[in-house]
Amino acid sequence: MTATIAAPRAHQGLFSPDAPPINLARTSFPPPLRPNAGFSVLDITKYFGEKTGGIRTYLLEKARYVEANPALRQVLVVPGPEDTLTESSGVRAYRLRGPRIPTEEAYRFLLATRTTRRILNHERPDIVEVGSPFLVPWITRRANRDLEAPMVWFFHTHLPRIIGGGSSSAAARAATGLTWSYFRRLNRLFRATLVASESLARELEGEGIERVYQVPLGVDLDRFHPSRQAAQAETRRRLKLPDGPLVVFLGRLAREKQLDVVVQAWPEVERRTGATLVLVGDGPARRRLESHKARRVVWIPFVTDRDLAADLLAAADLYVAPGPAETFGLSALEAMAAGIPVLSVDRGGVADRIRASAAGALYPAGDSHALAQSAIHLLQGDLRSLRQTARRYAEQYHSWPAAFGRIFEVYREVLRIAN
Repeated sequence: MTATIAAPRAHQGLFSPDAPPINLARTSFPPPLRPNAGFSVLDITKYFGEKTGGIRTYLLEKARYVEANPALRQVLVVPGPEDTLTESSGVRAYRLRGPRIPTEEAYRFLLATRTTRRILNHERPDIVEVGSPFLVPWITRRANRDLEAPMVWFFHTHLPRIIGGGSSSAAARAATGLTWSYFRRLNRLFRATLVASESLARELEGEGIERVYQVPLGVDLDRFHPSRQAAQAETRRRLKLPDGPLVVFLGRLAREKQLDVVVQAWPEVERRTGATLVLVGDGPARRRLESHKARRVVWIPFVTDRDLAADLLAAADLYVAPGPAETFGLSALEAMAAGIPVLSVDRGGVADRIRASAAGALYPAGDSHALAQSAIHLLQGDLRSLRQTARRYAEQYHSWPAAFGRIFEVYREVLRIAN
């Protein structure tokens, strides 16, 4: 039986819920797309779901880049509620049925070794990029035994920092050390490890991770644009947001984001500035965060409409990025592209962006008083100048075409070395 392919109505329709389910373990696959393409990459990760952020954005933007470049071809392998096969120009997406991960319900397990091997042997990519660190690398390695395509690892998730939780206890130090030890072993599977931030590249090299390449990510500069600020009043009315300064966080509500520090700081910020904190997203930490008694806090569920997310960011006065485990921070960069300054914790990928751009401020991790003082200083300062600085930095250094140009350069270098 030949696969039934669902043609997407729009770019993100590559993963449309309307795609018909099929049995990818048994069906015959259609011929590879763009047979004359000069280079092909297969991306595989478990970190892809209907309500997930940065990694999903990265993969969909890579698909858009490939669609616009006829010399390239991309294959996506991610989990889903059912087996499906969809495609667009030069991009094919296999979704493999997998159960939800109990502790991370936004994500699913990707466990189908046999089907993954069939896909690899059929599509025959030049490079395989693995985007998650547990199970998937080992499943991919086994599935890749016949083809032996060079594999690279994109270090999207800073698990040592998440597992350690910023604690200095002996148990936290031991858990962090074990995680780094596992990552050094994992590193041997790959020809290269890609990271999106300068400080992270230095940290990995210091921990003994070899063949590290730093590849800054990008932002959709047309969608996330200061021109949307003209519709600020309408956006606030649509989302039932109050008048006065708005400070926004957009992302997963999880322990490692350290949103507790923001909510603890907020009574002082609202007393001094009248600012409202807008927390956009869902996740396991929401119930605990709602127990705090800050008055001017608005909760908005995960926003699937990217244009609405762009409108919301453009309607804000300040973006807050409190997670020290961020490996890059795409939402913070989207805010900067929209002309919004960023208040960030002083560790992680967003801190690198603030140091490079001077489009915001930093505060010490875990220090709610310092966060409050920095937020007050920014809100009462020259926001107009910071808006211009933020947009200028995003335009100059973080377009998606430039980012993917660099990433495909690294792929080709890895392939040259492998051959």
